[in-house]
Amino acid sequence: MKQRCRRINMHRPEQLKDLSVFASLAVLLVACSSATCSADDAASAAERGYRTLRTKAFLPNDFDDSVFKDLWKQWPEPDRSKAETATEKSRLRMIRDRYGLHQGPEDDSRLLGWVPTENGGHAMNCFACHGGAVDEKVIPGLANTELDLAALVRDVRATKLAKLKPLSHLDLAQLNLPLGGSRGTTNAVIFGVILDGIRNPDMSVDTSRDTRPHVHHFLDAPAWWNLKKKSRLYYDGFAPKNHRMLVQFTLIPKNDRETIYSWEDDFRDILAYIESIEPPKFPYEIDRKLAGRGQVVFENNCAECHGTYGDDWTYQERVVPIDDLGTDRVRFDAMTTDHRAHLSKSWMSRYGKDEVIPDPAGYIAPPLDGIWASAPYLHNGSVPTLWHLLHPEERPKVWRRKSTKFNREQVGFKIESFDSIPAEDRRTDEKREYVDTTKFGYSADGHDYPSRLSENEKVAVLEYLKTL
Repeated sequence: MKQRCRRINMHRPEQLKDLSVFASLAVLLVACSSATCSADDAASAAERGYRTLRTKAFLPNDFDDSVFKDLWKQWPEPDRSKAETATEKSRLRMIRDRYGLHQGPEDDSRLLGWVPTENGGHAMNCFACHGGAVDEKVIPGLANTELDLAALVRDVRATKLAKLKPLSHLDLAQLNLPLGGSRGTTNAVIFGVILDGIRNPDMSVDTSRDTRPHVHHFLDAPAWWNLKKKSRLYYDGFAPKNHRMLVQFTLIPKNDRETIYSWEDDFRDILAYIESIEPPKFPYEIDRKLAGRGQVVFENNCAECHGTYGDDWTYQERVVPIDDLGTDRVRFDAMTTDHRAHLSKSWMSRYGKDEVIPDPAGYIAPPLDGIWASAPYLHNGSVPTLWHLLHPEERPKVWRRKSTKFNREQVGFKIESFDSIPAEDRRTDEKREYVDTTKFGYSADGHDYPSRLSENEKVAVLEYLKTL
């Protein structure tokens, strides 16, 4: 690490040739207070970051044990009767499965996405959306594609009212703010617009600020392990990558300026943890000869935007203009120049020292490490498998998952396809099991670059993507 670290501009690919060096240095510089700190220091910062996420509550309790255990009483028949006659252990499993909640990989008695607090309480943490599973194996840092936060909060609120318990911030927020659309998606952009918007630059609370417009739409959470390769945050890359930006989703009014400042070291460690995560390896058989042919096709057609892989990897962090990309632009248009510019004046961007881009050109082509595990695809989760991503003309109009089992052949979800959501499943809960690409913000159009490939080339590329 004798090379000098320099400022990297995402719009100048020639500066990104040494990004692997930058990524390694970034982990160390975030985790340590001097340039001479060791890799052990970075590792301990990452360990502290994970432990902090799992044990420290940055938000109020969402529910307690008594509420959680009685959620089944809000279910429609026949599910309510099935839960009532089940053993307690089976009933708790039914509750977790219904709302897409996972248990921690090192402690299966605790929820991964909620921190236990005093008196049996549970407070949400980042793993609620960023702690998923593939073939029922929990992977921290993977998007939780099974989470149905909207149904969970609604049933928590109803259960609390039945028990005459006080409501929490999410219970009340949901009355005016949609929390999610189809299962596994989140309204994170508008959460951020509101939470950032009610803060003055010094992080003092100002709830009189008008944060509108609020263009509600729903996204698929990105995999955390790709953050180490990036210098910018979010799909359009408008925000700088720094530890202060990670505080954004804790900015409810109850957490005042002094509280936010006191957490800065915690979020330094959390960023170190996120940047320590490695993508999971494909656990099934790979045709290495076919994958080798796919690598050649990929590097000739896809690497210009998505980079190359292996020990000498490259990644350009390229912004693809929205009109060229052709994917759903609701996410791109939902944030105004004023929304983005407000961040450039704040403590989170070090008062603009960390560059904020108020008018990005499009979406960033992401690195594809661990892409095999990251279904569904595109930023809005509208494409269920890599096969469908490579075959734009075959993307289903409406689909839902058949099971949580992994689709080894098409790489992604096992699905059923429909022309429209069946009439009998248009009640609120059943409707969220479907992805309807005709709806606002859910278009599966665009990223049709694979259409230039032959079918044999697509087969080979699909096999190669399993190796990343």
